[in-house]
Amino acid sequence: MSGTGFDPSVRTGGADPDDDRWYTDWELDEWDEVAEVPGVEPLRGQNRVAKWAVWTSFALVTVLMLVIGYVGWWYLGRVQPDTGAPPEAVEFIVADDDTLELVADRLQATGLVEDASVFLWYIDQKGGLELTPGYYELRTNLHIGDVLARLRTPPAETYQRITFPEGFTLRQMANRLADQQPLLDAEEFLAAARTATIPDVYGRPAGETWAEGLLFPDTYQISNADNEAQVIERMVGLMERVAVNQEDLAEGAAALGLTPYQVLIVASMIEKEAKLDADRPKIARVIYNRLDIDMLLQIDAAVYYGTDVDAPFSQLRQIDTPYNTYMHHGLPPTPIANPGRASIRAALNPAPDPPPGDPICRDLPDPTVGCHYVFYVLANDQGGHAFAATEEQHAANVAAARAAGLLG
Repeated sequence: MSGTGFDPSVRTGGADPDDDRWYTDWELDEWDEVAEVPGVEPLRGQNRVAKWAVWTSFALVTVLMLVIGYVGWWYLGRVQPDTGAPPEAVEFIVADDDTLELVADRLQATGLVEDASVFLWYIDQKGGLELTPGYYELRTNLHIGDVLARLRTPPAETYQRITFPEGFTLRQMANRLADQQPLLDAEEFLAAARTATIPDVYGRPAGETWAEGLLFPDTYQISNADNEAQVIERMVGLMERVAVNQEDLAEGAAALGLTPYQVLIVASMIEKEAKLDADRPKIARVIYNRLDIDMLLQIDAAVYYGTDVDAPFSQLRQIDTPYNTYMHHGLPPTPIANPGRASIRAALNPAPDPPPGDPICRDLPDPTVGCHYVFYVLANDQGGHAFAATEEQHAANVAAARAAGLLG
């Protein structure tokens, strides 16, 4: 056709589709570019399965954490009970034929562990437990690890410190021991005090078996395996070591013209009468001066010995007993308490009588002769005493003590 040029790259109706030149000569324009094929959108069913898997996993993890938390809370409640009550000491005895199972059951029954089975499992995890028969003191609200530790400590290695103060009588010692060591009995202690082996050095009267005054007051470590006789033996042994060996009781008594046992009787009265160390040697001198002139000792503490301490003293003075020093001359038949070192030392080393220039000697016709400590009475709130050489001085001291409200 005239006026129109022929472009062989343009497809015409007459072009042969099998002719390679038709494809080769074709020119692409922007409309012929093919966009990138997008990803295939998953089906709704597939999305639902994935979501359920995620939520199920989350739920399982949550439940697992709750279970672990509950088990932990439950376990802690059984290894460390918390009743809210203060801990209390509980006596627990392991018998010769006990098994771990029996012990665990009794621990649970007495409230010392929360769960016997947990306790047995705990023992197994901690290497087991070999039971030692004997007495154990446990406490409530203990961690089961502490209970196990107590049961692993043999009774012979479990000690309790018990203090017996100076001036305690055998009865007071027996009660203190039974109160603080429930396995031991007060009456058994007193019975052992009558059959104890006492060294011959004291010179006790023939037939005297009472051990009053021969047990040294101190703080003792008493084990759960000790019995009453063993405690007595140790206390007797310490008195011998302190009084006989350290304070030279036998030599000092001989110098005073007394037996060691008599010196201990004097020491026991000093222990009960004196409150201040400065007064002890002076009270010793009063006792020895009265003995020298065969004067009644009139020691109130001796009158009280073995009686009802709540009874009026005016009534006790009227009761005829060997310890009534208002009725009987000389020393009581036995010590009235167990003296400590200071009173034993004072009994062995009494104070000298006052010098002539002392105020209590000035009223005497001849101050250089016969000025002796013969009387004493309570003088102040600290327990100090006023000493006198005459009855008139003593009466004045007594009146002053009554005025101060020191005497009944």
